[in-house]
Amino acid sequence: MSDLSVLLVIPPLTQLNTPYPSTAYLTGFLRSQGYRTYQADVGIEMVLALFSQSGISRVFHELRAKPHDDLPGEARQMLSLERAYVETIDPVIHFLQGKDPTLAARICQGVFLPQGPRFLAREEEGPQGRDQSPNQTDQAKHLATLYLEDLADLVQATLAPHFTLSRYAESLAMQANSYDRLEEALALPMSLTDEWMVQALWRHIERYQPSVVGLSVPFPGNLYGALRMGQQLRTRRPEIKVVLGGGYANTELRRLQEPRLFEVVDFVTLDDGERPFLCVLEYVQGKRMDTELCRTFLRSGQRVVYQNGAREPDFSQADIGTPTYEGLPLDQYISVLDTLNPMHRLWSDGHWNKLTVAHGCYWKQCTFCDVGLDYIGRYDLAPAEGLVDRIEALVAETGRRGFHFVDEAAPPVGLKHLALSLLERGVVISWWGNVRFESAFTPDLCRLLAASGCIALSAGLEAACDRLLALVKKGITVDQTVHVVQACRDAGILVHAYLMYGLPSETIGETVESLERVRQLFAQGLIQSAFWHRFTTTAHSPIGLSPGTYGIQLRGPMFAGFAENDLVHEDRQVMMPSWVGDGLRAALWHYKEGQELNRDVRDWFPQPTPKPKVKRTWVKQVLEAGQPEDHSRQERKFVWIGGCPDVDRGKGEQYRMMLPNRMMDEEVRLKRGQAEWVLNLLQRATPAHQPGGHRYPIYKEVRAGYPFGGPEGFDKWWQSASAQKARAIGLLLV
Repeated sequence: MSDLSVLLVIPPLTQLNTPYPSTAYLTGFLRSQGYRTYQADVGIEMVLALFSQSGISRVFHELRAKPHDDLPGEARQMLSLERAYVETIDPVIHFLQGKDPTLAARICQGVFLPQGPRFLAREEEGPQGRDQSPNQTDQAKHLATLYLEDLADLVQATLAPHFTLSRYAESLAMQANSYDRLEEALALPMSLTDEWMVQALWRHIERYQPSVVGLSVPFPGNLYGALRMGQQLRTRRPEIKVVLGGGYANTELRRLQEPRLFEVVDFVTLDDGERPFLCVLEYVQGKRMDTELCRTFLRSGQRVVYQNGAREPDFSQADIGTPTYEGLPLDQYISVLDTLNPMHRLWSDGHWNKLTVAHGCYWKQCTFCDVGLDYIGRYDLAPAEGLVDRIEALVAETGRRGFHFVDEAAPPVGLKHLALSLLERGVVISWWGNVRFESAFTPDLCRLLAASGCIALSAGLEAACDRLLALVKKGITVDQTVHVVQACRDAGILVHAYLMYGLPSETIGETVESLERVRQLFAQGLIQSAFWHRFTTTAHSPIGLSPGTYGIQLRGPMFAGFAENDLVHEDRQVMMPSWVGDGLRAALWHYKEGQELNRDVRDWFPQPTPKPKVKRTWVKQVLEAGQPEDHSRQERKFVWIGGCPDVDRGKGEQYRMMLPNRMMDEEVRLKRGQAEWVLNLLQRATPAHQPGGHRYPIYKEVRAGYPFGGPEGFDKWWQSASAQKARAIGLLLV
């Protein structure tokens, strides 16, 4: 064990319901390498300091010290209910932490929570805006979320302009081509929330006495908090080395030239953190020269230098160890519900252990994506057995059986092997993840995933228009997507679609047609949630690297030594006004609530738009055409996810079999020989944990060896009622 002590910190602010996984990954890895490593989520600690009786009391105390006329009207109204907020905040937080479910009934009475502007907005929306859920706990969570949002709005408007419930000072880090605004913000006195953040940091510094502090910055909304903490460390404990890394650095800081950043941090690492951080630790211990660092920026004099002379390769997914949440206060996180949509709520409700099926993207051709960067471009699939080992370790550590696979796009083959391993080992979890709408997600594969615990999938549909999908090399079609989401729906898997508008050359007419397709997907219950954002050119994407090819012209911002990613562009072919986005967002809000699904999509826009050329029966026609032919059937494997058949052999030549699953059973009558053959097939196709892996029957081999007429006899049986019943109960081809 090394004498060096490491503290990894999640700065404000990511999710309130579950830890961001970066420090859990790196803590597990560094411990496996012999380093004393600790972790802290300063974001949740800052939020809990605010949302406490003492925190809210201080907020109101500081508001009362301000001139009354300087406060917004909403703040004055909430100030008049100070006692109600102070009395209710601790019970509400305990309820949202799952510690006092009995409070739900009182919250739903409607007279317990003080009702601020967020409640008023909900009432103004009428019955459609109100919670219609019959679940009392969900109703209460939603109302408690509105209550917290009111308090967050109050704090942001009066005392801490950088604070929101999901990000912190995000605007300072967005398009931060220059470091000037960040430097100016760091020169200002700390806000109230800054003080709570720094107090939380010092508690961990005093407890662990680290030699090195790692600041994980996954998003723009984490950067300011990280830099403010780095500033405090540099002032009070300059001997502590500070390392900054994470998704923001990986995408935004690849051309870093700004020496002022190194007044608050010592190192900035790029891409996967395992090898770079390990090299930094060896450098700090004098075991490595600075020229032997891995993908690391540091300052030499007044100049920023980039060192990447490490000879060791990156660690594979098989070798990064098991993440650990030890040290993070899992019982303190807050489940919030800004919507009762069953899919959308997954992001904010409950704890999810987070893992990765594969590093990078197996497709890596989308022209709007950072396909040249390591986090996309280096594909590395984790072995399924090792992944299930990690799952079991996390279940044992946390006591939680929910998992979110945070891949860029989890590969179908990896998910298939994961599902089989889970079933073979009898590991019971609930899981969801991000995929592509690939034709590989057949009905049978989706049923297998559901049997292993899959509850939801998210994927990018981008523009729901084949011309634009081809333009950005998405590799899917809208009809193909219908078949995939149908397979998910029929397997009981929820679906969220990521959508994009304003792509190069996209017309308003195409956007309206995309909305019509999305409307039909919602109306048929094929997707449950979606999010539509405006296309932004990024510096590392094929479009950003070759804008002329796509008919756009870049307009800045000019790189000024700090960040470079989001770019402003002008489309030389079309113009996409901002009101289009307003209409798309309004439509999706209603669709996610199950409302206005038959309304003409043109009604959502404040300006006239072209009539969609898409037939209003498009989805129905695609569904009626049936699933496309499976050209890979010969190589697929039989998997039986049903129960153990009950066989009545009787006295004659005909057997009666009951084929069960967890919801139903089917009776099948077969001649003795054929019945024994079916039983043998189901037994061999049943997932079982065996040394070297279970060998499942392969379709072409089963067909060739069919004892009652060879391949032709098998084909006849495969179309028979008994085979169809077996298929319905759980005989899959994957």
